[in-house]
Amino acid sequence: MGNSIKTILGGSVGSYGTIVDVECHLSNNLPNIVIVGVATKSVDEAKERIRGALAYSEIKLPKKRITINLAPSDIPKEGSSFDLSIALSIIQTADLINHKLGDDIIVVGELGLDGSIKPVRGIIGKILASKKLGFGKFIIPSSNLEQAKLIPDIDLYPVKNLSQLYKLLNSSGIESLRIKNGNAVIPEGKASEDSICFEDVSGQAQAKRALMIAAAGHHNVLLSGPPGTGKSMLAKAMRTIMPPLSSKEMLEITHIHSLSNKDFDRIITERPVRAPHHSSSQVSIVGGGQQLKPGEISLSHHGILFFDELPEFSRSILEALRQPLEDRKISVARAKDSVDFPADFLLIGTANPCPCGYYDTKKECTCMPGNILRYQKRISGPVIDRIDLYVDVEDVEHKRLLDKKLKEETSQDIRYKVVKARAKQHKSRGKLNSQLSSKEMKNLSRLTPEAEDLLNQAAEKLGLSARAYMRSLRVANTIADLNESENIGVAEITEALQYRKKPVIL
Repeated sequence: MGNSIKTILGGSVGSYGTIVDVECHLSNNLPNIVIVGVATKSVDEAKERIRGALAYSEIKLPKKRITINLAPSDIPKEGSSFDLSIALSIIQTADLINHKLGDDIIVVGELGLDGSIKPVRGIIGKILASKKLGFGKFIIPSSNLEQAKLIPDIDLYPVKNLSQLYKLLNSSGIESLRIKNGNAVIPEGKASEDSICFEDVSGQAQAKRALMIAAAGHHNVLLSGPPGTGKSMLAKAMRTIMPPLSSKEMLEITHIHSLSNKDFDRIITERPVRAPHHSSSQVSIVGGGQQLKPGEISLSHHGILFFDELPEFSRSILEALRQPLEDRKISVARAKDSVDFPADFLLIGTANPCPCGYYDTKKECTCMPGNILRYQKRISGPVIDRIDLYVDVEDVEHKRLLDKKLKEETSQDIRYKVVKARAKQHKSRGKLNSQLSSKEMKNLSRLTPEAEDLLNQAAEKLGLSARAYMRSLRVANTIADLNESENIGVAEITEALQYRKKPVIL
């Protein structure tokens, strides 16, 4: 048993953190609380919250000079999660409790002036960081319990207020609070009742097929077509055919969202769909700021990032997509710090064929040829190479819109096929097709000789880069899984190649 209380610094992203020893020293000088150890203003203000919480909880604050040291002292400390550990360090050093806390337990929590223990931001990251460093017991706010239950093989001690914890430490100890979390507790996700489904979109069989392929293999999609054809509806309906979250995915998503959202104690049970406006700043989309928070790219992790009117986004934002589309993470570097945020999302973009939207359609286009070229060149070649499926969304016959006899394939039916295809990929290859490396694709002996000859000839004729070549092969791999075919044949290669971007002919 030691006199210091242990807490965790960091753990905001991934599982990196530093254990902080909260040490307390009492001396016979003028009553005061001094916090040392490179404490920022939010940490230094803890002494006022602690005074109020102790007084409200009827715990006598020692009338001495109280020096709190946060070790290691050369690392800046920030945030309100140190409050509870500082208060317990004072109580324990002053011998106000019978049961002292051991060195094997981590204490995290913010104190209210009424003694309540408030939830802290990023509790999942703090627990994961501590767990990696060998700790398995945690005193946490009760409001953070549901999030903490997502992490297996830990002991949790949820507390509501300081008075409750103080009384337990003076009587039976905290073992009565213990929740042994052997397995992760996964809450059931609830789909939104007002979601747009695939059966709500009339026609567009080719676009629906492409989106099913995208969902099955986690491929990026660009829907191109004139205004009013249903591009945005199709993109919004994509959520309804995505498979449910696994426990690991739910843990990662909840952790990332807790770092950014106001409701940081909420569990995310559905795949996120982020749809930033094209006028959004680069920091809001990429991430960053003074405290390096995740942006829309990371908030769509394991979900969908929807860019409506893709060419209208600034060039810098579109170019920032290169790294996450290739590496499934984004590095945000600033003068004070640098962080790698996860960013494994499915990109769905929509675009008009020209500024007015009616080039190569039945309606008259009012754009000059130069304007059309400039508009389409807003998306650079490297970004184009990283998009797997290009789909033309054409006008629907008006009589189909109100025809009740026409039956569209439902989202539920499509989702069943997607889940089945994904299960096959995980079973046979251990990952989704879009995540296969070039080496793994080369060793995958599914391509028939006829299909390989066709792919090579088409790649030469279409001028495909090596990246586009491999992406087309990954798409064909997914098509074969959906078709329940053991081999990638001519039919699969032909369908995959039709989704490559076609050159603009004016």
